[in-house]
This record gives sequence, structure tokens and C-alpha cells, in this order.
Amino acid sequence: MTITAPDPKTTPTHCPYCALQCGISLDPSPGAGAREPVLLTGRDFETNAGALCRKGYSAANLLNHPERLGSPLLRRPDGGFEPVGWDEALDLLASRAASIRKEHGADAVAVFGAGGLTNEKAYQLGKFARLALGTSRIDYNGRFCMSSAAAAGNRAFGLDRGLPFPLADLDAASMILMLGSNVAETMPPFVRHLENARASGGLIVVDPRRSATAELCVGGSGWHLQPTPGTDLQLLLGLAHVLLAESLVDDHYLATRTKGLAGLRASVGAWWPERVATITGVPAAEIRRTARALAAAATAAKTGGGGVYILTGRGVEQHANGTDTTTAAINLALLLGLPGTLAGGFGTITGQGNGQGGREHGQKSDQLPGYRKITDPAHRKHVAGVWGVAPETLPGPGIPATELLHTLGTESGSRMLMVHASNPVISSPDASKVLEALRRLDFLVVCDFFLSETAAEADLVLPVLQWAEEEGTMTNLEGRVLRRRAALRAPEGARGELWIMAELAKRLESPGTFSADAREVFEELRLASAGGLADYSGVDWDDLDAGAAVYWPCSAGHAVSRVPGQRSGTPRLFLEGFAHPDGKALLVPVHSRARIEALHAEGQLALVTGRLLEHYQSGAQTRRIAELAGAAPEARLEIHPGTARAHGITKGQRVAVRNVRGEVVARAALSTAVRLDTVFLPFHFAGAQNANLLTGSQVDPLSAMPEFKNAPVSLHPLGDES
Repeated sequence: MTITAPDPKTTPTHCPYCALQCGISLDPSPGAGAREPVLLTGRDFETNAGALCRKGYSAANLLNHPERLGSPLLRRPDGGFEPVGWDEALDLLASRAASIRKEHGADAVAVFGAGGLTNEKAYQLGKFARLALGTSRIDYNGRFCMSSAAAAGNRAFGLDRGLPFPLADLDAASMILMLGSNVAETMPPFVRHLENARASGGLIVVDPRRSATAELCVGGSGWHLQPTPGTDLQLLLGLAHVLLAESLVDDHYLATRTKGLAGLRASVGAWWPERVATITGVPAAEIRRTARALAAAATAAKTGGGGVYILTGRGVEQHANGTDTTTAAINLALLLGLPGTLAGGFGTITGQGNGQGGREHGQKSDQLPGYRKITDPAHRKHVAGVWGVAPETLPGPGIPATELLHTLGTESGSRMLMVHASNPVISSPDASKVLEALRRLDFLVVCDFFLSETAAEADLVLPVLQWAEEEGTMTNLEGRVLRRRAALRAPEGARGELWIMAELAKRLESPGTFSADAREVFEELRLASAGGLADYSGVDWDDLDAGAAVYWPCSAGHAVSRVPGQRSGTPRLFLEGFAHPDGKALLVPVHSRARIEALHAEGQLALVTGRLLEHYQSGAQTRRIAELAGAAPEARLEIHPGTARAHGITKGQRVAVRNVRGEVVARAALSTAVRLDTVFLPFHFAGAQNANLLTGSQVDPLSAMPEFKNAPVSLHPLGDES
């Protein structure tokens, strides 16, 4: 595929992968013999200081990849694909959407988005679903990523922003408690922000595995707590118990900036360390040591010492009690008097590239742009006014991702689905059910730049642009709005998703206006978000182009500085009060509930899933990069040597990992980094290696987050070591 540069200048932009959004530069003159159409180098930016991970360095390899889609593909009667023109593809899509709506109702057409879409595409996708299609059935893969953290943040603080402080604040931290996040592999440039805490002996990592991040604690840099999978909530309750029992809390902060202490105190009273130790496997002495260390560091931070931070990731959030577990971590931070101060705070580490912005502007089933609630009459009126429609024409809340996907093609589900920038065949829980559901559909449309596993199931595939070919904005893990810039002209056969939506809206005779120009869409997004919790109305495109560091909320009229090193908007949330009407944070009592599915029945182990250094999300991109695929070509089952011996498994042997939902086959990799009662599988691989064939569809009752991180499995050696 031929791709050309729009001009000879080097383009400053950001990495297409994780939410660090590392700064990169793209030079459209890569030199003779270069494999990529641009030379990609790290750029000095706060999150990465010029460093990149293996994924980032190799990202340009995908821009002219031989498997890149070059025209729309239509399913033939014999099951194969044939190329068709864009007019034919869009006419067919609009016709099928209209006929299915007419026969079965507006909710018979559904939309599934992604946390990798730009702010403009996420915004317009929500608008397109609700106006052009008239459907309530829209959700996105961020439901599988940040929903529990968002629910917990909204409940406690009244507002959800992954990091309510600049990432650079961690640089001076004396202590960081990190739960369920393996940043050393998932976002390696993050590690530089942990160095001061390590030097202070204050990095504490909670993870059932001795991950690469947990390894950073060795040599006096901190310590690793290795609980039984699924017991993070009990561990956090035990830490809170120690703080309260030993009067280590910040009484003044709790009295003036929070409410709910009495209920919290009662809820943790029964979780003394010895009891917690019997459930989590973490020794009581280590629980007391950790609580006391956090309290001492927090006290020192308030008199000029380094800050203290509590950070969570998917490891504690992707559970059926993920919202409560994240809430328990927030409660711990509040007991220490940290959130909304310069002495530290609480944050969640967003995963996907635009996981923050992607959940703010309307592709979530219950939200409108600016974090507005779709059920709030005033919120509906504001957004409808910007869109030029009557509020009553907007549909109500839809259904969350797991339910949306699993009910496709059924009496209660949708009959047509449009998928954008997501690969749910690999990334969804109980993945075999999702595949069955997709095959029940009357019509499946997938927008992608490769024939992903989901696109391979489609009736119509639309080839779209990649990150280096489009303009737009992204919002990184700290709430900073960034400019994504085009360095290459788009390939002839591909189209931008804004253009696709605009063309379809015309064919569907949609109310409102739809633009193919990212800046025009951004200007409308600013209006739609104005006055909302995630207010972008004061974020100016030209300021972003000039390098201004702008953090939302940033309301219209807010003074924005373009001076390097100066931050504008709201880089640090809650310094003057939390987002509840009374300005106080809410301490929410949470309780350990009985698990619906037995996790440790006889002969069963706990399966933990996660990422590898070399791959990203469903692997649809990174498995196509030779150097990454060569370094990690297949799923490996990480298993303790003692567990392997007990099951008659040897290194490199093929093992069937089974439960009631399915079977995965992977080669055994023996490692003492996992517990004896635990095995680990990466979730980047397809077919019989897809870890999500084993994960369950039980969801958190508040966030609808599925329980990815803990499924019971049994092991069966296959006797093939070749």
C-alpha cells in the first residue's frame, strides 16, 4: 500500500498505544531502504521523556503493512469477501440499517466503540448512534477497562478522572502503593516516575504474581504483597482496620473534608490482620507493616516530605466486586488524608490510548458528552440544544457491553452491529458466546485497518485510517488533552470514521449535522461539554497545537498558557473541594460478598489474565509486527514448578486449560513468580489460545465490569512437547 507524506516537516504527535500517550516525532523522510513510511523517534514529553517501549518504537511498521485493508469488503454468498466501492458499501449499510430498524425497531441496530478512538470520533459516534440510528444500544470496550474505577471515583469524589494530578507529581513521591498494575510491562516509560519512591524504599506492589513491576521492589526499594487472587478487597479492608484501630488516620482531614466515617469504621471492624491473613495469604505482620508505613509517610508528606500515592489498575478492578475494591482503595487514601492535597492522592491507571477521553463524550451506554447523564433532563436538554434536536427525541440509556454483545441476535437483543476500533471476538469475556452472538446477527459491520478476528466475521468491512493519517485530540491518563496529528496522506482506499459517519448520516436522513473535519467536530464537542463535569469548552485547538498543557475541566474563558512547563485548566482536582454538592468526599462502606462461582474447588486453580511487554490489547496490531510476534509468538501458561509437578506438566509441554466455558491450549512456562494456586495467561492471542474463552460473564453490579482476572480452571497435560 502506497502512503505519502503531506509535507516534508517532522510532525510531533503521540504514540498510538497506551494512555501514557508518549510523545513521538514522525519524519516523513525515513531514508533509503527504510521499512516504514516515516521515521519514528521518541520526543521529550512529560510522560516519557523521549523513551518508548518496544510497541511504540515499532508502531510505524503497521502504516504500510502488507495486510492493511485497501477497500471495503463485502461477504459473498460462498463465505468469502469481495472488494466493493465506497458508495456501494455505504448505500448497502444504510439500507440494511433502515430496513432492520423498520422491521424490528431502532434498538435492533447497535454500535460498539472503543477507548482508542479520538475524542472527536468517540463524540460523533455517540451522536451518530442516537440521532442517525435512533438507538440506545451503544457501548464500548472501555466497559472492560475503566468502568469499575470510574464508578468508584464518581461515588467517592463525585467525578472520575484516572489520575486527578499530573503524572509528574509521582516523580517526588516517597511512597507509592500500586495495586493490580504491571506498568513495567504494560507501559514501561511509566517506571521512570517510580524512581524516587524506589530510592526511598517506598514502592509497594500488590499482585498475585511477582510481576516485572513487583520485581522493582527488590534490593530495599520496597516490598511485594502477593495475595490470593480475588482477595484484594479483604486486604484493603485489613489495611483500613489497622489505620483506624491504631489511630493512624488524619482526623482533621476526615472531619473537614469527608463524610461517612462512622459507617466505614463499623464496616472494617471485623477485618483484623490475622483474619485477613487467613483469606489473602498475606501475613498479618506485613499488613500491619504496610499500614503503618503508609501512615508515617503520609504524615511526613504533610510537613514537606515526598508525596504518598495509592494507584490501582485492572488487576483489582476487573472483578465482580471491582467497584467495591477500588472504593476500598479510595477509602484508604481518604483515611490517610491524601486526595485533594499536595501531599499525595489516589489515582487509577488508564489503559487504552484514549481510555479517559473515550468515556467522557457519549459512547458509553448511560452518558452524554461532558460526562452528562443521559437520564438527567437538564443534561439531555443541553446536549439536544447543541445537536439541534428536541430532548425527547434522544433515546434513553442502553445496556452495557457484556449484555449488549451476549444478547445479539436474540429476541431481546440487537440484530445489526457496527464495530469501531475493537476486536470483541478476542477481548470479550466468555468469548465463545460472543462469537456465537455475532454469527446470529442479520448484519455485522466492522471498521478496521486489518482483517481482525472480528472483522473476519463481518458481512461488511470498512477500511479506516490509522493514527498517523488523521487529525484529532486524545486525553491521556492524567486528563491532559493532546493533539494527534497527521504525518502521512491517507491511503487511497481508506476513509476516516468521521467521514463514514457523515456519509451514513446523509443516507439515513439524520437530524443534526455531521462533519468529516476533526476540528469542526472538536468545536462542537466543546459546546456539548460546556458546563459538564468533563468541561472542554475552554480547550482551544490552536493552544493545543502550540503545545499548551491543558487539563480538563477547563471552562470557556479560562486563561490558558502556552509557556512550556506551565499547566492550564485543572491539573490537580479537588484542591478546593470534591465534586459532590457539599464539597466533601464520601467514605463508602464496602463488604466482602460471597462469590457466585467457586474459585478454589478441588483440583482447580485460579486463572489470572494480563498483558505481555510485546503485545497490546487483542494483539490485532502487535501480532502483525515481526519483531514483536517473534519475541512472543504464542500464549504461554505461566505455572509454578510445584504445581506443574503435581499435574505431571513439564516445561514447554502443551497443556489444555479448561473450565465450564471452554478450553485453551498453551505451552507451559515454569516460573516461581506465580503462586502455587494460580496460573497466568496473556490475553492477546486468538483461536485456541484465546484466554477469554475461559473468563466469565459475571459482572460488577455497579459498573457492569466483567470478572476477567479470576476464573477457576483445571490443567490437563497433552503429552506433546514438540
